[in-house]
Amino acid sequence: MSGEATDQELVEVSVRALSSSGAGVADLPEGQVVFVPRTAPGDRVRIRLGKMKKRWGKATIDEMLEQSANRVKPACALFDECGGCSLQHIPYETQLEWKAQWVRDALERIAHIQVETPDVTPSPAPLGYRNRVTYTLRRLRGGRIIAGFHALGRPAHVIEVKHECMLPEPELKGAWIQLRAVWGMGARLLPGAGRLRLTLRKSAGGVVLLVEGGEAGWRAKALAEAATQLVAIWHRPSGNEPAVRITGDQVFEAWEDESVPVAAGAFLQVNRAVAKEMQQYVGVQVGEADSVVDAYCGVGAYARVLARRGASVTGIELDPEACEAARFEAPATLQIVEGSVEECLAETLPTEVLILNPPRTGLDESIPAVIQASPPKRVIYVSCDPATLARDIDRLSPAFKLVRIQAFDLFPQTAHIETVAVLEAASEE
Repeated sequence: MSGEATDQELVEVSVRALSSSGAGVADLPEGQVVFVPRTAPGDRVRIRLGKMKKRWGKATIDEMLEQSANRVKPACALFDECGGCSLQHIPYETQLEWKAQWVRDALERIAHIQVETPDVTPSPAPLGYRNRVTYTLRRLRGGRIIAGFHALGRPAHVIEVKHECMLPEPELKGAWIQLRAVWGMGARLLPGAGRLRLTLRKSAGGVVLLVEGGEAGWRAKALAEAATQLVAIWHRPSGNEPAVRITGDQVFEAWEDESVPVAAGAFLQVNRAVAKEMQQYVGVQVGEADSVVDAYCGVGAYARVLARRGASVTGIELDPEACEAARFEAPATLQIVEGSVEECLAETLPTEVLILNPPRTGLDESIPAVIQASPPKRVIYVSCDPATLARDIDRLSPAFKLVRIQAFDLFPQTAHIETVAVLEAASEE
C-alpha cells in the first residue's frame, strides 16, 4: 500500500491503546492513527478502513488475527452489533485503569495540569446496575416492529433487544420482557407513531414507563392492565412538552433519606450504589460551609442533604418539574431558583462553596467569568466528561487551582466516567 490509507482498504494492525470512546487505537503504516471499536490493546487484527482524514480515521474489524491476553468474553450476545457497551471485552479492573488514565490525560492535554492518575471508585455491580434504560421502537412496513438500541456504527438503525441486555437492574429487565410480551401485534397498545422512545425507570415505588412520541389518547389503560410490573405510565407527545402521568400514582424517589416526587423524565444518576458514594464524597468536600450554591441542582439530590445539615443552600435548575420536586417538603434553608445557570448564577454569588454539575457539554463559555468576578472559596465540579471538565478547569485558571480529584465508575462496560474535581480560590492557598 502506498501513500495515505483510503476508505475500504484492508490493513493489518496491532492495537496499542484504548481511546476515551472505548475504541482500540492502532497506527497505520503511513503514520495515521486509526480507531477500531471492540478491539483491545494487544490484539492483532485485519481492519477495513472507514472514514479517513489526514491524520486519523475509523475502521471496523474484518478478521481477528491474534487476540490479546487482556480480553474477556463479553457477557452480552449482542456486543458485536449493539452500539451500547463498548468495554465488555475488557476485564473490569482494566476498565477502571483506562478510565483513570483518560481523566489524567484530559487534564494534562487540555488543562495543562500535571496530575497523578486519580483513584476510581468501582461499581459494586459491574452488570445489572442501571435503574434507567431507554429503548427505541420503530414501526416498519407490513406491521413489523423492532425495539431495542441503536446499532454499532449505524446510529440510525435499531437492533432488536429482548432479554439480552446485561446492564438493567433485574426489575427493569423483567418489566421490559413483560412489556414486549403484552403490547400486542404491531405494538397496538402504544401510541401510533413510526418511532417511539420508551424509558423504564426503577424508582423507590416501582418501575415507571415514559413513552415519548405519538399523539395523546392511546390505549394506556389497557397497557397498564396488561403490564402488571409497571406502577405508572407517563407520556410526552413531543420533546417540547412536559411529561404527563396518565396511569398509576405519583412515584417518589429516595436518595440519602430524601424522598421527592419525580416525573418519569427527571434526571437521576443511573447507578444507585456509586451515586451514593459520590454524593457522600461531595458532602465531605463541602465540609462545614455555611453557604452553598448548587448549580444544575436537578431534583436537589445534593442541595436537600446539605440544607438539612445546616447550610444555607441555593439551588439553580432550569427544568420546572425538577424545581417542583426539589422544593417538595424541603428544608427552610433551601432556596430553589428556577432558570438557567447562565442567567441566574451571578445573583447567587458570592458563596463559600459552589457545586457545578453541568450536562456533558460542560459550562457555557460565559460562566467562568461570572465565577471569577465573585469567586467562592471552593468549587466542586461534578463532571460526566473528562474533556469538558479539563476545558472548564483551564478556563477557571489561574483564579482557581485543582486540589483534589476523584473518579467514580457509574457506567461499567461503557467508556463513560464521572469525575469530581475540587478547586480552591488561588487567594485561599
